[in-house]
Amino acid sequence: MTDTAPHRRALAERLMEDGALTTPAWRAAVEAVPRELFLNPGVFLPEGGRWRPVTAAKADPAEWAEIAYTPNTLTTQLDGHLTADQVSEPVTGLPTSSSTTPALVLSMIESLDVEDGHQVLEIGTGTGYSAAVMCNRLGEDNVTTVEVDAHVAARADAALEAAGYSTWTVTGDGLVGHPRRAPYDRIIATCAVRRIPYAWVRQTKPDGIILATVGTWANGAGLAKVTVNEDGTAEGRIIGRASFMQARSQAVVPVAGDLSARTAYADSERQTKVSPLMMDEWMPAFLTQLAARGAQLVRATTSDGERLLYLFDPERESFAEFSRDGGGWRVRQGGPVSLWDDVEETLMAWQGAGSPDITSVRLHISDRCHTYWIGGQKISTGTSSHWIGDRGALRWQHRLSDRP
Repeated sequence: MTDTAPHRRALAERLMEDGALTTPAWRAAVEAVPRELFLNPGVFLPEGGRWRPVTAAKADPAEWAEIAYTPNTLTTQLDGHLTADQVSEPVTGLPTSSSTTPALVLSMIESLDVEDGHQVLEIGTGTGYSAAVMCNRLGEDNVTTVEVDAHVAARADAALEAAGYSTWTVTGDGLVGHPRRAPYDRIIATCAVRRIPYAWVRQTKPDGIILATVGTWANGAGLAKVTVNEDGTAEGRIIGRASFMQARSQAVVPVAGDLSARTAYADSERQTKVSPLMMDEWMPAFLTQLAARGAQLVRATTSDGERLLYLFDPERESFAEFSRDGGGWRVRQGGPVSLWDDVEETLMAWQGAGSPDITSVRLHISDRCHTYWIGGQKISTGTSSHWIGDRGALRWQHRLSDRP
């Protein structure tokens, strides 16, 4: 067996240089926890549009150590069931579990601002590596981790035991937290959610912190950090970009099938005021999700090679179809909701405010509503989901009674 201590020290040094690690305690945890234990039975590496399986049992020990301490995310499961030990040739599939890049994991853990004795709830155990790092720092009895996939949870639990951490590993829906061991000082989610569940707020102590990625678009999600107040609300801001797999129960089913049939009946057609290609940028993509909650950005190509661009909201049976119009764009819209009208208004207001970064977004959570805003003062919660412009501020409200 290859001694990976030098690899762990090198990883810690690289994370310190990159700014993902800033404190000696977390550096010590990185140097102590053998990441390779949490990749069993193996990983899938991208190769020519497919996934090449590599297992710890068959790989050269030196190669396996190099893979284990790569700075990249490592896929450990495809399509909700397939692991690397079950196949021998490259395969296709959708990643459903992974070991996230250490830089993102450790920067998030650092952002939790934990102190000795804190009780932490982790949503999304995955391989168990991040739970092990927290156990090393806080003690195994102070970490509870929840994983929805029973097979993934079992492998993570075995890896944690092998690493010497008999922590609280729970199989279940992390969106409801784990009330049995509540309240917690900190909650961290290693999966993306449409919004921070109020159950997490209930299970967090006053002045406790919740850290989670909000958003369903991989290129437009924000890392939210909120502090729970005495009155049962929570307030904070988006502290940066992040990209995680969606919580299983909130996974988006991609729009497929006959797109021409979905867009056959348009209620309006006009020239756009801003380019829909703005949605390829991170902050506009994040704002689009606030303005047109539930919408998906879909790209397609015709048999003639023409590229097509759409916004679809399958649940509300609404669409926006975009086409080139000289140097600009035209949009056809249909369905009960004019998706592009709402998005366009938001993007124009954002541009008018000077195109602030995603870290300018603040949010407030109550038992009735989520409120997001940029600039100005927040307003009372409890209204329907919509965009509000007021006194130069941008605000969006989502009622908790709306669809999840």
